[in-house]
Amino acid sequence: MQDAILKFEKLLLENVNHFPTINHNTLEERKPGKWSKKEVLGHLVDSAIHNLVRFTEINYVEKPYQHRPYSQIDLVNLNQYQTMDINELTQLWFVLNKQIVKLMKSVDEKALDYKIVLTDGSVIDLKFLMTDYVEHLEHHINQIKA
Repeated sequence: MQDAILKFEKLLLENVNHFPTINHNTLEERKPGKWSKKEVLGHLVDSAIHNLVRFTEINYVEKPYQHRPYSQIDLVNLNQYQTMDINELTQLWFVLNKQIVKLMKSVDEKALDYKIVLTDGSVIDLKFLMTDYVEHLEHHINQIKA
């Protein structure tokens, strides 16, 4: 878990000041059927919001935890990330993820084994969900930086 946390912190620190320096046109360019780089960052905001709730709720709700998906495309459109100021969007992304880092650092070792039932019936644990969140974050950061 420690490796995931270190990677997570590095991703945040490397990119919080980088995203606002990306050319405005590059950030907002859309390819057919794809999100712009700003919308990808907005998707990471939505992901942070939902995973912060998941990582918190699992500690006090009935077990096993029932994973609830969310409509990623609808949220990106409804939150209008394409029209947001890049500095505000970056700060929102950064602050939400700093809170997730704080939570990950303080999670009880036993809680990492809490079971999570996905909508397809498969079962994972909190440790997998947290480490997968970091991998998801890295994947989309690489898309933004490409």
